Amino acid sequence: MSETRRKLTTIFCADVQDYTRLMGADEEGTLAALKRCREAMAHLIASHGGRVVNTWGDGLIADFPSVVEAVRAAVDIQNELAGFNAGRPSDGRMLFRIGINLGDVIVDGDDIYGDGVNIAARLQTSAAPGGIVISSTVYDQVRNKVAVGFEFLGPLMVKNVEEGVPSYAVRIGDGNDEVPPAERTAAARPPPASVMAGSGPAPGGRRLFAVLGVIAAVLIVINLLLWQGVFWARFPVLALAVIAALAWNRGQSRFDRKIAALAIVALGIIGINLFTWEGRFWAVWPILGLAAAMGLRWAMRR
Repeated sequence: MSETRRKLTTIFCADVQDYTRLMGADEEGTLAALKRCREAMAHLIASHGGRVVNTWGDGLIADFPSVVEAVRAAVDIQNELAGFNAGRPSDGRMLFRIGINLGDVIVDGDDIYGDGVNIAARLQTSAAPGGIVISSTVYDQVRNKVAVGFEFLGPLMVKNVEEGVPSYAVRIGDGNDEVPPAERTAAARPPPASVMAGSGPAPGGRRLFAVLGVIAAVLIVINLLLWQGVFWARFPVLALAVIAALAWNRGQSRFDRKIAALAIVALGIIGINLFTWEGRFWAVWPILGLAAAMGLRWAMRR
């Protein structure tokens, strides 16, 4: 009986999108394509210092001692497979989804088990065909070391894990992994702006900001059309600004999110104090409390 132990490692999971459909259409051709893709993947995984732990059906799991090399291997694999799929019909392409997580696992012989593996598998099922999704533990290690873009996807719920796992889509090339990489050409269309590490909100966040901006503009217009000498719209507009700032904070990674949230609330309180100014800066007391909370948070992080 093999001895079990624990280790911290980078878990790489991959499987084929619509594998059942591909097998139903052409069993022998699909199996031959799967073998060819797996050989290419195994070669690239080994070249980046990883090892293939297991394969089953259309799935593959590997682990890497280096987080950076795991992500680089995933990017190289998707680029390699894009070239392979370029010569295949659109309904016969073998598009892999890849999920990567850094976690503590149980090692039993050549196999690995545990929540770290489960999270990687869940990330993989969330990836777009031909795409890569990584956990925040991976993102924190690679965001300044790999020449790709990232889009924050929000927390991902995983079975047996109480809190959601923050996840990021890796943007290869023009940053759109909804379309197979082989079909992405600059001549076809201008590339959409990729959300680089900490550079701005995801598309869902931009839509929310647009909605809040429209609501604020409508309130201001109503206030002006019904003007009675009081600019009452300043209060709901301030509330909308705080909501927008908190929404931005959920997707940013440059600052500690809890500290940033406290700072946003403090600014909102200052705004209320200024809008209701009666010669007294009463906001100093709640701000002092929030500053103490921020200081404790910072000290605990240190």
